[in-house]
Amino acid sequence: MKAISPGNVAVVTGAAGGIGLAAAKRLALAGMRVCLVDRTDSVTNAAAEVGALATPFVVDVADRAAVERMAESVRDRFGPVSVLMNNAGVGSGGDILAAPEAWDRLLGVNLFGVVHGVQAFVPAMVAGDKPGMIINTGSKQGITQPPGNTAYNVSKAAVKALTEGLAHTLLEKSGERVTAHLLIPGFTFTGMTRQRVTEKPPGAWTPEQVVDFMFERLAAGDFYILCPDNDVTREMDEKRMAWAVGDLIENRPALSRWHPAWQDRFAAFMAEKKSR
Repeated sequence: MKAISPGNVAVVTGAAGGIGLAAAKRLALAGMRVCLVDRTDSVTNAAAEVGALATPFVVDVADRAAVERMAESVRDRFGPVSVLMNNAGVGSGGDILAAPEAWDRLLGVNLFGVVHGVQAFVPAMVAGDKPGMIINTGSKQGITQPPGNTAYNVSKAAVKALTEGLAHTLLEKSGERVTAHLLIPGFTFTGMTRQRVTEKPPGAWTPEQVVDFMFERLAAGDFYILCPDNDVTREMDEKRMAWAVGDLIENRPALSRWHPAWQDRFAAFMAEKKSR
């Protein structure tokens, strides 16, 4: 992880709390100068928590021009960026029949916020000669597609596809000097979770646990950083994802895991032990 080195510059969006703030603290602990980005003034307090190596930027990542201005300011003030973490996200969008405004806002942040970050920072990272790393925060919901919040699922499925494509582009343009990684958190107690519950559920990880796991897997060179939590193991995640892909391969009904005619078969599949 040569990109994560003392004196190098990191940019973290959605950094006023949760996983973003935990990541900013960890990067600063590694000696990096960290630019914390969020859309409210609360990012100023977050930067104060991180310490002397932190600088806050109040920017809405859904605003392409604002992200481009921020990228220019970061380069002018601190020099080349080595680590970009596109982490900003919102959670409530609803199903396909929900209000168009909710879809616009959610996709603006969750998908186009990533697009804007990549397009504003990555060309200079590729054109330079330093190691670089881009981490985009996805979601298991972008893979298994649970019903109820289709807008969120769509945004995170798109981030997965975007990051996979980015990884290949970077391989072609920089070899292994600049890399992309997809963070896929498990159940994590963040500001988004606090909209539903006020105390950390026993099954949830803390943002710090997610970031510890992320650093461990980055050191191992993983592209897909698939986080467990206190309730869901990696084996459970793998089986859920395999079932989701099986809908297409076996031509089952869409989202058969939640289909009344298939729920028992899904439960049986999950109960099967791995063959040795």
